[in-house]
Amino acid sequence: MAVLSHYLHNNEVKVTKKRKEEIIFSIREFLSRKQFRQGINDGELSDDEVWKVAEDATQYNLFSDFFDVPFPAPENPKFTFIDLFAGIGGFRIALQNLGGKCVYSSEFDAKAQESYLANYGEMPFGDITKESTKSYIPKKFDVLCGGFPCQAFSLAGRRLGFNDETRGTLFFEIEAILRKHQPKAFFLENVKGLAIHDKGRTLKTILEHLDDAGYDVVPPQILNAMDYGVPQHRERIYIIGFRKDLGINVKDFHYPEPITPGDKRPKFKDVMEENEVSVKYYLSTVYVETLKRHKARHEAAGHGFGYKIIDLDGVANAIVVGGMGRECNLIIDKRLTNFTPITNIKGEVNRDGIRKMTPREWARLQGFPDKFRIVVADASAYKQFGNSVAIPAIQATAEKELQMLGLI
Repeated sequence: MAVLSHYLHNNEVKVTKKRKEEIIFSIREFLSRKQFRQGINDGELSDDEVWKVAEDATQYNLFSDFFDVPFPAPENPKFTFIDLFAGIGGFRIALQNLGGKCVYSSEFDAKAQESYLANYGEMPFGDITKESTKSYIPKKFDVLCGGFPCQAFSLAGRRLGFNDETRGTLFFEIEAILRKHQPKAFFLENVKGLAIHDKGRTLKTILEHLDDAGYDVVPPQILNAMDYGVPQHRERIYIIGFRKDLGINVKDFHYPEPITPGDKRPKFKDVMEENEVSVKYYLSTVYVETLKRHKARHEAAGHGFGYKIIDLDGVANAIVVGGMGRECNLIIDKRLTNFTPITNIKGEVNRDGIRKMTPREWARLQGFPDKFRIVVADASAYKQFGNSVAIPAIQATAEKELQMLGLI
């Protein structure tokens, strides 16, 4: 699916004999799964005939699933980019909004791949540490984008950094791709904890490697998503660099100014579900009491941990993966009319209106338009939106970068 979908969206690019054979094989696999509803038996088709199907893909309804999507690439793109550690495509939406075309995507998580395919018509390639995966990256593209895994540098957890053999070292995959393909620029995102990890030595190492790879790096900056159009307190570090031979003075780069100062800042109620939501999002009385006891224990110990109820006229805390990401973003919504549980709960549904935010509300907190298709179960959706980038902050910053490059 990755081979086929990438080719269908980039079939103007010449392919090698080996790649052509892979595409033909992929189409035969696809046709057999679709049962070729138009009545043609793919077993009767020669390789040349199958290739003709591929070349004229848009003339066939066979591949409509790849093109009938909420977020297609622009017809006349101004620049190209690749989407690494793509998640559910926050970077992709931001850069497509600015006129860019994604020519390669990679994401390891199967559920995230499912969401990506449903929204962009493209199945991301998998494990970026494999040379076979990297071999599909086009030789030339303008910008490398990547929200590389942040758990290794988070303020929570053990913060192993580059000692984390599976996550921390994935930065060096980005470095290797930059060295080989030499795009004009890159845009990386990570948790703000990266700035202070190992007393700043981790970030210093990253910047040194980027410099050695041939890039002038803008001094990284921590931006807060709530300053760029979403009601979520979410601080992330942005790292931007330009290829040295372009002669761009990084001192001339300025991160975007906050666009929602003062009273104009969005409030949570601006992204709240318009109608009554399912009772499944409302907490049970037993769960509420458990949260209260848990918070009381931590307060007695002088800690600030525990559930939080968000003011609807305020902003949400950072949405993050795990139960506490939801428990730190509870709201009171008294519109519920049917208190009959639809899941197994202890006790009964609370009558105070305390509920979790819905996946759609989390999507809006990250700037995803409502046409974004949520095609996975709630547990996976929370994980995907919690791991995503905040689209408006990414787009505002990318716009500055692309203007420096003269691409927009």
